[in-house]
Amino acid sequence: MAALLEVDGIDTFYGRSQVLFGMSLTINAGEVVTLMGRNGMGKTTTIRSIMGLTPAARGHIRFRGSDIRGLPSYRVAKVGIGLVPEGRQIFSNLSVRENLIATAANRNGARRPWTYERVVQLFPRLAERINNMGNQLSGGEQQMLAIGRALMTNPHLLILDEATEGLAPLIRQEIWNCLGQLKRDGQAILVVDKNVGALTRLSDRHYIIEKGRVVWQGDSPALLAAPDIQHRYLGI
Repeated sequence: MAALLEVDGIDTFYGRSQVLFGMSLTINAGEVVTLMGRNGMGKTTTIRSIMGLTPAARGHIRFRGSDIRGLPSYRVAKVGIGLVPEGRQIFSNLSVRENLIATAANRNGARRPWTYERVVQLFPRLAERINNMGNQLSGGEQQMLAIGRALMTNPHLLILDEATEGLAPLIRQEIWNCLGQLKRDGQAILVVDKNVGALTRLSDRHYIIEKGRVVWQGDSPALLAAPDIQHRYLGI
């Protein structure tokens, strides 16, 4: 069976500076995969390449069997990839409700599509703040809203860049609980974060990158059994 997403040997540049060197990863339907590494090693650039925000110069990016490298970002979103970007980037001048419905679509004919009602059931805090503007929310509430906004596109694949960065411990746990529920529901997820403990409990497989290259890949038991790898590439 073909992978849901296959990133195959991509090279990505910012101007003349090369950031990704033959970057490759795969994600299967219903699978949770992590992208890990120290700051500045190419995690966000990998996501930007997948989304068409910083197009890869070489290699292939296949999604559901079609090569999407070179597509503009709006078309990548339309094929079924939902992004929760680093920094959240919610619409600060729109209410919570308006943020959620602004991107709502069921282009891929999901049998149980994400709706406003389902999102606020997943994140009850948002129901309490439904008429507040985006800039009136806490960081944790903004992250919940960013996840909800991405889910409202009914994606085949959900990508989270720095899923819990800068959030209070209780809010972090709420986000992890949410992602666990999404996994149980069969949602494929690619997640970037620094919390190895939470990631190994949630995820099926992990990729660690160093200077734009994959230097280690494996499942959670293998990563937990390799403290030298964690120390060398993650600083743990």
